[in-house]
Formats: sequence, C-alpha cells, structure tokens
Amino acid sequence: MSMIIDGTNGLTFNNSTTQASAGVVLQVVSVTKTDTFSSASSGSFIDVTGLSVAITPKFSTSKILVLYDTMIGPQDTGFVRIVRDSTAIKQGDAAGGRIRTTVGSISPGGNNDKSAPCAGSYLDSPATTSSITYKIQVQNYSGTIVVNRSYNDSDASYSGRGASTITVMEIAG
Repeated sequence: MSMIIDGTNGLTFNNSTTQASAGVVLQVVSVTKTDTFSSASSGSFIDVTGLSVAITPKFSTSKILVLYDTMIGPQDTGFVRIVRDSTAIKQGDAAGGRIRTTVGSISPGGNNDKSAPCAGSYLDSPATTSSITYKIQVQNYSGTIVVNRSYNDSDASYSGRGASTITVMEIAG
C-alpha cells in the first residue's frame, strides 16, 4: 500500500483516505468582540451577540480546544458558560438549586463600576464532522449583565472597557 506523508495533512493513502497525525492542529477559528453587550434577562443564560464561532471538524476523532476570555460587568452576581450548539459544556454538577455554570459567581461587591475577566479553556470531544457552533452565554442573578464594560460604565478614569474572544482549534485525535 502506498501513502503520502505530509506534515500538515497527515497520511494520505492510495485509496484517497487521510489520517491526521495525532496532536496536530488542523484548523483555528476565532472571533473577538470589541463592542458592548447588555441584557436585563435575569435568571436564564443568553447568547452574547458576536461571541460565537462555527467549525466543521475534518475528522470525527478530532478534539476541539476551546479558549475563551470574556469581560463581564454584572449588576448583581454574574455567570458565564460555554455552549456547543445548544448543549452547555464544561459546567459544574447539579446540586440543589445552584446554577450550573462554567465560571461564576462574579459580583461587583456593591461597586457597579467594576468588571471581571472570565477566561479559561476546555478540550471538547464532539465526535462529528458536521458544522458545530461554540458560543459564550451569560446570566445575571438579578438586574442587568453587560459584556466588555462595567455595569455603570462611568465616564471616569477608574472605569474601563475591554474586549472578549472565543477561539476554537481542531486537534487531530
């Protein structure tokens, strides 16, 4: 059996099938949100407009490395979670009435001119070659939650604005 060895694509066999070398980054998709987002939808997770990326894995055995950083400014306690299509991933176990989340509880501690960075990573195993979308969702315990600024958004030297990013990388399995 003949084959072609390529450092980028892996192994290509004479029947035109390809197998990537394990651990090789096959593709990267990223988006950065620089504008602000605000929602008064308390008590449920909502998508942050502009913080989602779609990727179509080349192989069903691939892993998807999700890297995220989000700046949030909740009016009360805020939470961030990572979602694949409509399924929450990297979240805590269920325990009574506690909120299952990727990152939380973030609170301004009585000072609504504060914001908090929420960053992390997760290695997902979607087991598909269909297009999938990864996105950031936020939830506020009560009141309003904002992204890329503090809740008050004061025009002062102690109040800042930031940017948020979600990046996904397909890693050959």
